[in-house]
Amino acid sequence: MNNPIPRVAAIHDLSGLGRVALMVVIPILSSMGIQVTPLPTAVLSSNTAFDDFKMLDLTHQMSLFIEHWKKENINFDCIYSGFLGSDQQIDIVIDFIQYFNQDKQLVVIDPVLGDNGIAYSPMSGKLIEKMKRLITYADLITPNLTEVCLLLDIPYEDTPSIDKLKNWAKQLAEKGPNKVVITSVREENNLDLTSVIAYSKKTDKFWKVSCTYIPTEYPGTGDIFTSVLTGSLLLGDSLPIALDRAVQFSSLAVRTTFGYDINPNEGVIIERILDSLKAPILMSTYQLI
Repeated sequence: MNNPIPRVAAIHDLSGLGRVALMVVIPILSSMGIQVTPLPTAVLSSNTAFDDFKMLDLTHQMSLFIEHWKKENINFDCIYSGFLGSDQQIDIVIDFIQYFNQDKQLVVIDPVLGDNGIAYSPMSGKLIEKMKRLITYADLITPNLTEVCLLLDIPYEDTPSIDKLKNWAKQLAEKGPNKVVITSVREENNLDLTSVIAYSKKTDKFWKVSCTYIPTEYPGTGDIFTSVLTGSLLLGDSLPIALDRAVQFSSLAVRTTFGYDINPNEGVIIERILDSLKAPILMSTYQLI
């Protein structure tokens, strides 16, 4: 049965406080006219940027939810996973992808492993190895620079050259994904800019979209970027236009929030700008590289 609007299985955690994971995935994709079917991996009192957060692990319940969905014979136009807290959860996601596989389905894996050259504390060597297996099932992956290095077992670099980035993207694509988008790249010769680099294995083309670097950090910006990128592709945009839309929305979210005196751990104020997702791209900034 065809879905009247695109349906996404969103496999992420849910935080009560802080705009990350499902708290941004659901409003962004819903605003873009896409149905979100959440499969929560955990429920947290807040995102992990806050001290003393409380967490309920839902690994066991994930399998129960999936069995119910199998009985209901539902299908998904897209499967989209983010932070996974254990190698067991990665195994569950792999089984999910294999069971719910269908023609023209978009499988998006955001391989959340680390940032700023360091793996997150829960990321054991076993979990990183399992993530290397998970990305082989993806159509699109969106690692940041740290995650690229962890997935390829190479030393981390702050400002790699464009040639290195292109080579790394190709190496990742050879593992399975058709599209590789590397995020949070500081420009080698201009530290005032940050970029995303994208590679399409099908067309053997590379694109770059840059924006002004703002010296601040908010949790959830990676989830926001990948959610807009996913929604844009599901609605029929090309990869470079989807990149433009995702970069422009993420940048606008950071700029909007930067002017307020709020705790940055709460993430960016997307509520004020969700309507902009319905607007057409008026000016594309992507470059073919």
